[in-house]
Amino acid sequence: MAGEPVITVVGNLTDDPDIRTTPSGDTVTHFTVASTPRTFDRRSNEWRDSAETLFLRCSAWRQEAEHVAESLTRGTRVIVQGRLRQRTFETRQGEKRTVVECEVDEVGPSLRFTSATLAGGPRTGVPAGDRFGAAPAADGPPGRDDGERHAPRESELPF
Repeated sequence: MAGEPVITVVGNLTDDPDIRTTPSGDTVTHFTVASTPRTFDRRSNEWRDSAETLFLRCSAWRQEAEHVAESLTRGTRVIVQGRLRQRTFETRQGEKRTVVECEVDEVGPSLRFTSATLAGGPRTGVPAGDRFGAAPAADGPPGRDDGERHAPRESELPF
């Protein structure tokens, strides 16, 4: 949807991802990313925390949830991109609470301080379309602006 707040956070997982299955059969993995802004102090030649740590609760769904649970563990440095969601709930004591969480679009290990080996290969047998099930239009020329994602024709490129 247009206008949704998108955020990218780089930080470390505070615990192993928690994978569950909803009553409707969807798989969801919850995890928290801790991100602390740091600056380099040239006088002392050290890195210093420049603000309080942000703890962001994240949720990944379906196949991505399974990949997160299989691939990431506590302490892993990750890059997470997703949409902020605000949720209100009531505690057992009857108090209303509101939290802001990240519904994950993309997540992966940060390769700044380590390397990773990828397992698996190209996806096969997956229907065309984006992760929400919208398939590209079968009719019309590529590059057509009908709200779907298409590769533009060379004559339509802006350069």
